[in-house]
Amino acid sequence: MHRVESCDNLLVKAYILLPLVLTAFERDAAIMSAHLRTPAPYVEVLRSAANEVVADLRNVRAEMRSRGLKVYEQNRLDSGVEAKYLCRGYHERMLLLDDVIAAQAALQMRRYLGLEPSEHTG
Repeated sequence: MHRVESCDNLLVKAYILLPLVLTAFERDAAIMSAHLRTPAPYVEVLRSAANEVVADLRNVRAEMRSRGLKVYEQNRLDSGVEAKYLCRGYHERMLLLDDVIAAQAALQMRRYLGLEPSEHTG
């Protein structure tokens, strides 16, 4: 049985989570633009954070290529997101539950916004 290294798991997890964080920032920027009286400073912060996410996602993809990792299928399930991927020739599977996704995405978003981690996310 092939054991995926923890670094590989972290890369695949980032590959799944970062696009979700990016989507949240873009969605929130659109909402703020439409509903705030002076949205520019808030939207600028969100766009700056989104640009950092894009750069990190680019780096994750490059690192995955160099380590022989390739996500070839992602499925949205009732309980979360399932990713199937190749790890140096071996087929692997990762399941991220919705609760884990929400918690990890909130932590990542706080980090990109320059905020301290908090017990009170949400």
